[in-house]
Amino acid sequence: MARTGTARGRRGWLIASLAAAVAALLGSVLVASAWAGAFGSGTAARWGIGSGPAGLSGGQSRGVPGLPGTVVHVSLVNLGGPMMGQRTMMGGAMRLSADRASVSAGTVSFAVTNFGSVDHELVILPLADNQQVGARPIGPDGKVDEAGSLGEASNTGGQGAGQGIRPGASGWVTLTLAPGHYELVCNLPGHYGAGMYTELTVS
Repeated sequence: MARTGTARGRRGWLIASLAAAVAALLGSVLVASAWAGAFGSGTAARWGIGSGPAGLSGGQSRGVPGLPGTVVHVSLVNLGGPMMGQRTMMGGAMRLSADRASVSAGTVSFAVTNFGSVDHELVILPLADNQQVGARPIGPDGKVDEAGSLGEASNTGGQGAGQGIRPGASGWVTLTLAPGHYELVCNLPGHYGAGMYTELTVS
């Protein structure tokens, strides 16, 4: 009888483990589907979900007025909830993407939408010819040096600098850019190190 009880106990443990594995797999599929639907094919493609060009279309910026010059739509995203923890923050689970990699010199507006679950921002920094995106030294505060910044969009529902763009909201900034290379970054603590940067070429 003891052997029968042990066998039943093992079978019950195996069934419970199998059920947990199936539930985890279904949860992953549902999360992937939600990201693909909520953020569009562009952003989803950057995360390996779906297909299509990276970035946002003009209709996806939330509450942004008509902006002058060439408009660059920037999306800010992160995986995980507001209590993500250090592992997620520093593990490359965030992205900043733009709907274009190059623009003409002159008036350029950035329409920035936060599709994540924590605050984000956009800072525009000059990029030297011998400098690569994502290679700036990160200080002990988890941020990069903003010396030479040309401007930022970090004001929830408004233009220019603020305290950060809240989840589900947008901000914007209009600049006059000379020909050259620029790095678009989120410089809130830990975000640059987690992958929030991209390059923009101005010709």
